[in-house]
Amino acid sequence: MSIRRRVGRDLGGAQFARLCGGNNGTEGGEACVEIAAIPGTEDAFALRDSKNPDAGTLRFTGSELRAAGMSTI
Repeated sequence: MSIRRRVGRDLGGAQFARLCGGNNGTEGGEACVEIAAIPGTEDAFALRDSKNPDAGTLRFTGSELRAAGMSTI
């Protein structure tokens, strides 16, 4: 899917799931993100900060996320 088609999609109805791992440098802290399939697309995902979800989303294809090492999608 082209980036233009991913970015223009409405995320209404997207169900975000929290993924955590690693350490963010604070005692007992984990680095977490939220990820959701982009509604109406195939193998495209929105990623956002779990602590500040209103800051915006980044959008990726499944292949881009798998190439970055995210194998849980």
